[in-house]
Amino acid sequence: MQNCLLTGFQTPPRGRPRKIQPSWVRGKADNYRDILDLVWNKVSPRLLQAQKREDVIASFEGANIGGYALDLVVRADLILAVLKDADFSKRKREAQINFLADSIGALGLLTPRSSRDICERERARIKSIHQIIRYEYWIECSCKYKGRSLNHACPKCEAQILLPSTLPITASLMDQYLSEDT
Repeated sequence: MQNCLLTGFQTPPRGRPRKIQPSWVRGKADNYRDILDLVWNKVSPRLLQAQKREDVIASFEGANIGGYALDLVVRADLILAVLKDADFSKRKREAQINFLADSIGALGLLTPRSSRDICERERARIKSIHQIIRYEYWIECSCKYKGRSLNHACPKCEAQILLPSTLPITASLMDQYLSEDT
């Protein structure tokens, strides 16, 4: 028995162990989005008609994407499975690229559906990480108060601060303002 004070008490994380980090899946999917966006016009006619693994490999041969071509060729079976998915868009270029890239982002360690779900969750998480929770203004009020505002108002007399989005500026007022400067 080990002493917990010396070794540190660590419980294993709950749930199933991860096969791959979610940030890696999203990062790889983003790379694939960029690569496929560059070569989609050359690759897509043959790729969308592919019925076998060899057809997928042949579609990437003339793409001139360097080392990334090998990375995509290795995943030919996975790409073929994604292309045959019922949810794969038949018309929109951007939707096809995004669907394919997000589906193969897990490098075949997860199912294409799980890979897309992870990419979606990671992008949502990144969007929500940095948000302004509260912002304050330093004010000098007509009631002689100098200091921070409270809820966008003077804490002493409760005079409201007019924020730029609430100011009654119309296009004609803006034109007058701009014409006075020149």
